[in-house]
Amino acid sequence: MRMFAAVVLVAAGVVAAPVAADDHLPNRLETIDVFELEYAADPQMSPDGASVAYVRRTNDIMTDRTRSNIWIAAADGSDHRPLLSGKANYTSPRWSPDGGRLAYVSAVEGGKPQLFVRWMDTGQTALVTNLTEAPGDLAWSPDGRALAFTMFVADKPAPMASPPAKPDGAEWAPAPIVIEQVSYRFDGQGYLDPGRRHVFTAPADGGSPRQLTSGDFDHDGPLSWAPDGAALLFTANRNDDWERDPVESDVWRVAIADKTLTRLTTRDGPDYGARVSPDGARIAYLGFDDKRMGHHNTRLYVMNADGSGRKALTGDLDRSIEDAAWAGDDALIVRYDQRGRTYLARVGLDGEVEPLVRDLGGTTLGRPYTSGDFSANAKGDIAYTTARATRPADLAVRLADGEAMRVTQLNDDLFQDKELASIERITWESSADGREIEGWIATPPGFDPDKQYPLILEIHGGPFAAYGPQFSAEVQLFAAAGYVVLYANPRGSTSYGDEFANLIHHNYPGEDYDDLMSGVDAVIERGFVDPDQLFVTGGSGGGVLTSWIVGKTDRFAAAVVAKPVINWTSFALTADAYTFFHQYWFENPPWEDPDAYWARSPLSLVGNVTTPTMLLTGEADYRTPMSETEQYYQALQLRDVDTAMVRIPEAPHGIAGRPSNLIAKVDHILAWFERYRDDGEES
Repeated sequence: MRMFAAVVLVAAGVVAAPVAADDHLPNRLETIDVFELEYAADPQMSPDGASVAYVRRTNDIMTDRTRSNIWIAAADGSDHRPLLSGKANYTSPRWSPDGGRLAYVSAVEGGKPQLFVRWMDTGQTALVTNLTEAPGDLAWSPDGRALAFTMFVADKPAPMASPPAKPDGAEWAPAPIVIEQVSYRFDGQGYLDPGRRHVFTAPADGGSPRQLTSGDFDHDGPLSWAPDGAALLFTANRNDDWERDPVESDVWRVAIADKTLTRLTTRDGPDYGARVSPDGARIAYLGFDDKRMGHHNTRLYVMNADGSGRKALTGDLDRSIEDAAWAGDDALIVRYDQRGRTYLARVGLDGEVEPLVRDLGGTTLGRPYTSGDFSANAKGDIAYTTARATRPADLAVRLADGEAMRVTQLNDDLFQDKELASIERITWESSADGREIEGWIATPPGFDPDKQYPLILEIHGGPFAAYGPQFSAEVQLFAAAGYVVLYANPRGSTSYGDEFANLIHHNYPGEDYDDLMSGVDAVIERGFVDPDQLFVTGGSGGGVLTSWIVGKTDRFAAAVVAKPVINWTSFALTADAYTFFHQYWFENPPWEDPDAYWARSPLSLVGNVTTPTMLLTGEADYRTPMSETEQYYQALQLRDVDTAMVRIPEAPHGIAGRPSNLIAKVDHILAWFERYRDDGEES
């Protein structure tokens, strides 16, 4: 990519032209570089704290897939090497209690993924299972003799109707597909086969799996063993109305000997993620009282091993706990988001919260969402993924008696000759009510504050989610093309407390529009953005807000609406999670209150739109189905507004799940914006 040779002088100063998509500057990030990105995930600290096994993810340019291999390193960063690598995927490394073996999942032998165990002293490996479906939620028994896991078990329902026999050689139409499940399709999985997820155990040295749970219910991890190996804890909703109550769940215990089930929690709301303390005296778990709000802060709780004495440990922390692990018998390590950053903290049984590190992240390559993985052993040694605005996730370690240390530098070879965008934090007051809103500005390589640049406002989805100073391939590529990029956490974003998130409860989109427009004004006031070259894009919830914005203002030269909701009524009745949205995002179902659904639908404002607007959605998106995109596209066509519809074949809601799709997304957004740069005139 090269800068245009010509510059235009205007009264406001020098205008910096964006870099054309087909230009080339060797020191800037290019879309093809997406295939060179790699990151650490699922780090697992060994029981003795000496080593960390983790999943190293790379993008294969030949298969257009992300490949997962298992690497290992000493806790001090030395002896970093591949443990299991090659063309197969190796995932879910889990240390045996004595640290002598490592269990993992792979389809290395072909067919379905299976459980394997590797002896660390010799490197010998045993195939443990011969499963019909992929195992998940691996957990070693305390004596190291068994592995517990969850697995889907298919049902074989009887046909509704029996067709007559067809003559030999006849070619009839395919048989009808009969669906009777409440949840029958899910984004990223497609149409679901009948069946449920159950809990199993298998001998760690190989043998037949044993199913511990049964019934027409799903049983989920994480799985946690009692220290004596006599029982397992898991999560399930086994209520009669479970299919229509998508949030409810409870902590259950299953006895290994006779499969007896015991329900340990009973409130209205989700209880999940149970972890037994090393001494077996207590159980930690996550959950909240369900008040049918758009957002609930998830709390950390402890109870006695029999389910008595329940107590919230983080009731005074106005943040949502995402994960927890015991660090001894009297404290836990927890993960939570704080103002766009992801923290690890120590929580004592008295509820005292002691922040330890605040730089988790980097496990989402496309957009700058908060993220991060960690594990802790009984001594309190922690392995986690650490990230910066200019790097995806690396492996880091914080020993119980030491400081945090980054162990890997996975992308330094790629970025050593690349000039990346600088990321700067910015805050402003919303015109709606004066609340402080936080965001980040990415400035192009070679940025000159005395010039003026086009601006891209990039809006996060969720809407109950958060951006932060994290690496984002999309933001970096927009900046490399010569744009200043503003991304922000308007009201409704998480990591700012329960009240801030629920400002959009039954009011989305709403004043979040004002938050974003105030942010655009705040950046313009700095003098380096051309107010006549404003562009806007966002995906999912960000697609909702982008289409809402162009219905409210003509300030933007062009817009790209990615995987949006356009009509809340049609969305509520076609989305995969349709049992959820009408209960938590609206007060009533659409047939009882159609006006409320229409008032918040961007389609209601389409008569105002003059902004050239492109739509971009995956054809296999079942979260915000393609029909939403088509409604808006056809409405814009009927109104003679410049528009285009970009359909990504086979892609689910996470468009950028394959590297080439991330590239296609960025390329098409930039190509659309470049049509309308230079004061809105088509180039």
